[in-house]
Amino acid sequence: MPAYDLLRPLLFRLDAETSHNLVMGGLGFASRHPSLLARIERRFASTATGLPVEAMGLRFPNPVGLAAGLDKNAAAGPALAALGFGFVELGTVTPEPQPGNPRPRMFRLPADRAIINRMGFNSRGVDVFLHNLRRLRPRCITGINIGKNAATAMEHALDDYRIALRAVYDDADYVTVNISSPNTRDLRTLQEAGGLGRLLAGIRRCRFELQDQTGRHVPIAVKIAPDLDAEGIEVIARASVHYGLDAVIATNTTVSRPGSLAPRHAGEKGGLSGAPLTAMSTQVVATLVRALDGALPVIAAGGIMSGADAAAKMDAGATLVQLYTGLIYRGPELVREAVEATGAHS
Repeated sequence: MPAYDLLRPLLFRLDAETSHNLVMGGLGFASRHPSLLARIERRFASTATGLPVEAMGLRFPNPVGLAAGLDKNAAAGPALAALGFGFVELGTVTPEPQPGNPRPRMFRLPADRAIINRMGFNSRGVDVFLHNLRRLRPRCITGINIGKNAATAMEHALDDYRIALRAVYDDADYVTVNISSPNTRDLRTLQEAGGLGRLLAGIRRCRFELQDQTGRHVPIAVKIAPDLDAEGIEVIARASVHYGLDAVIATNTTVSRPGSLAPRHAGEKGGLSGAPLTAMSTQVVATLVRALDGALPVIAAGGIMSGADAAAKMDAGATLVQLYTGLIYRGPELVREAVEATGAHS
């Protein structure tokens, strides 16, 4: 029996955010101690030997990554990478520190293998994030997910994204622009045609400036919601190509609530992730892949609870996949299983 199967019942006796903080504290401790990190790598990374993938001008040792949201402050990247991921995405990080929404703000739905969260970009800010990252650099491709501060008015959202992009540019292998969290008021309006064009045009100008200053091209992706219709997906696809993005990540959490959800916590506000999102996210991936028509790669996230789910995202046209909620329910064995399934798919 995998060790996580023994540990999970104990963690699930605690409220979701407390157990999250406990696990992240342990992974952060391991990240600071090379002997512990080496033990994790021997146990997990050595078994996750998938096929390399080329995307965004980067070479990924395998196509299975960690989604943003688990390590918001770059405090445990080395230990997470040691689980066998081909890449990790850290954040979301905001320019200034902010507490996020009031607790309780994370809820497990075990019968549905799901989580509802309304964290609200809780972040220690970009300065602390970068201090942590420079001390605890993951030994794999590292993406940095950036967002706006809640106190920043929507008409000034671009300012926050430019501040964050400038700050993280030198330290990121790629950057993800998060405009799809449902837990920051009005953030998803940036996915609409007018706001999206202005935002991406501004980010493009900022990247050109940074490329000129550094001589380095850092790929930029945008992360979208699963609640978009086909027209909305087409708008994002066209804009992503037009403004020179390097990938699209589909998807974030959903604000929808399937009628099959167990009643406890089903009415909580926030984004729903896990198994109830699987089919919805895969459909968005397929629609997005058709709309992009090969112009950009798609990174699939949302409801990957098994190796078969990861392979289904690849079948829908994804180039890379990311895990989060499945990791909470399945533990590190899911990484190996997903790597094997995507490798067999290739």
